[in-house]
Amino acid sequence: MGLTDQYRSTEDMPGAIPVFPLAGAILLPRGQLPLNIFEPRYLKMVDDAMRTERIIGMVQPDGEAAILASQIEGKTPPLCAIGCAGRITSWAETGDGRIVITLTGIMRFRLKNELAAMTPYRQFEIAWDEFAGDLEPGFGQDEVSRERLLEILKQYLDTHGLQADWRAIKLSSNETLVNSLCTISPYGPREKQALLEAKSLEDRNQMLIALTEKALRELSPGDATVQ
Repeated sequence: MGLTDQYRSTEDMPGAIPVFPLAGAILLPRGQLPLNIFEPRYLKMVDDAMRTERIIGMVQPDGEAAILASQIEGKTPPLCAIGCAGRITSWAETGDGRIVITLTGIMRFRLKNELAAMTPYRQFEIAWDEFAGDLEPGFGQDEVSRERLLEILKQYLDTHGLQADWRAIKLSSNETLVNSLCTISPYGPREKQALLEAKSLEDRNQMLIALTEKALRELSPGDATVQ
């Protein structure tokens, strides 16, 4: 049993969680996100989470001004309404005071009310019910257009002179493949948020394909179509 399998219904999720605003970074259910924690407020957040439920909510600042303000301690810039909660599944302390953690995604959430907490990090009441399907492993993966995703992935890698572990890709489930590629994709905060908010796994897959096709066209503006 995986470390996030204990969460089987929205009732298993806490009513409020700490949130980590980070532009350009998204977490998806059962995906993994490595984080290098060095700011004192977020070191405190991780310490507190490790003493309790080990859950942290990843959320993006809402807009360019919010991204800049989020880097200043004490500022409370607006955040995107939807994020994803993850459980700390690995933790390591470095010799220079940093903490390196891995979050494993549990489910998405909608922010409700911000708590008047005394902590240096922000905490919110959370609404979970909208994303109850996230708790079912592989939900919607039978509808994923896997072949087209792999075609466009190969084009992207070939164009950039990159390699991939095709054996591992072949063995991965549709859910793992789509969500992992979304997490590591090089797109900006707005595109990453759209991928996060996609209603179904196939919607997310089609959005990722479209973004990659667009990126390939921009690299070769003379080509009318992407193969």
